[in-house]
Amino acid sequence: MSTRAINNWEILSQMGSLRTGRESITGDFHHSTMAAAAISVSAAAAVARRRSPAHIQLVARRRLPFCTAASAAPAAATGFTWADALRVASDAGVGDESDLSGYFRKVDICNRGMDKKGEFVEFLVEDQVVGYIHKGFTGHLRDFRDVFTIVPGHNGNNTVEHVTLHSSLRTPEDRTIAIGDVIKGLGDLIPGIRNELYPVTSSYGMPVYFSLERAAAPYFGIKAYGVHMNGYIEKDGEKSLWIGKRSDVKQTYPGMLDHLVAGGLPYGISCKENVIKECEEEAGIPRSMSTNATSVGAVSYMDIDGFRYKRDVLFCYDLRLPVDFVPNNEDGEVDSFRLIPVPHAASIIRRTNFFKENCNLVIIDFLFRHGYVDPDCNGYLKLLTSLRGGDCS
Repeated sequence: MSTRAINNWEILSQMGSLRTGRESITGDFHHSTMAAAAISVSAAAAVARRRSPAHIQLVARRRLPFCTAASAAPAAATGFTWADALRVASDAGVGDESDLSGYFRKVDICNRGMDKKGEFVEFLVEDQVVGYIHKGFTGHLRDFRDVFTIVPGHNGNNTVEHVTLHSSLRTPEDRTIAIGDVIKGLGDLIPGIRNELYPVTSSYGMPVYFSLERAAAPYFGIKAYGVHMNGYIEKDGEKSLWIGKRSDVKQTYPGMLDHLVAGGLPYGISCKENVIKECEEEAGIPRSMSTNATSVGAVSYMDIDGFRYKRDVLFCYDLRLPVDFVPNNEDGEVDSFRLIPVPHAASIIRRTNFFKENCNLVIIDFLFRHGYVDPDCNGYLKLLTSLRGGDCS
């Protein structure tokens, strides 16, 4: 589930505060503003070129091979109700618990297209690899020469070795503003703009080179981080998970089953504070409860679909809730909640596509840690390892 948008200027101010020495914040901001103004003029010219009839036809031709259902919700998101999910859940315990094939299929769904990795080139900032960009998508970036530098391969200008940023973009603030203008200029090539910024780093905890619109992250192949929390109760020795059903008007994965609490990790907030914030927004869990959420590891996956290269790491949390607690959504992103016994939730994962895809991985991880998957099951270790099949760094 998405986090609330963070004010871009607040983020830029935070990025400026990371500077060392006695630089003037006012001077830095003035420098960034002047640089941004210069970039904006160039971006405006690029946008004008992109709106010409000839260019619109070119974009249409480029997009056709990649107009897949990647940005739309899976078919399973429409046409199922809680009654359908609970009907499947009630069939748990019929003897297929040791069959892990249903879990493997869910892992595979999150890790598609690795045979297409050769179609991407490295995206470098300060000589560090921060992402991967499809060779076809670089054609759209050539219009923004004052922002991106397309480095040709040794075979001539028809090949691309890597993509980097223009040398004039020296600070995180300048880069964030300039690339933000590019994202606007690309228009509907990048659907689902959320006005949420993700930090761009080479790996978790490393310096932030700039911040990027969340919806654009897969098109630049940057690592995106999130938090997912399993909210559960235990009564009479049996555990049950609180499961949410996403709103039918959600921009992504409408109507699908989801965690009690989950969200992307935006710039300038810790994982734990993000969990606490999301707990209040998405489930009405007060801080007095959510501070007890326990970090239990991470899962990762890599998924290629057309121009999109998702490299996601999800930090996992568990929170044992009081048996009388009832969640209440505060931000309108969840239609309703149900308390489902863990074996029943496992049955829904094995037999349906009702869950949002990456939630499957986090719940499967929960099943391992809480003893619902037996080491004697065929494929136990392979499944366990596959939950961290992405670049978990």
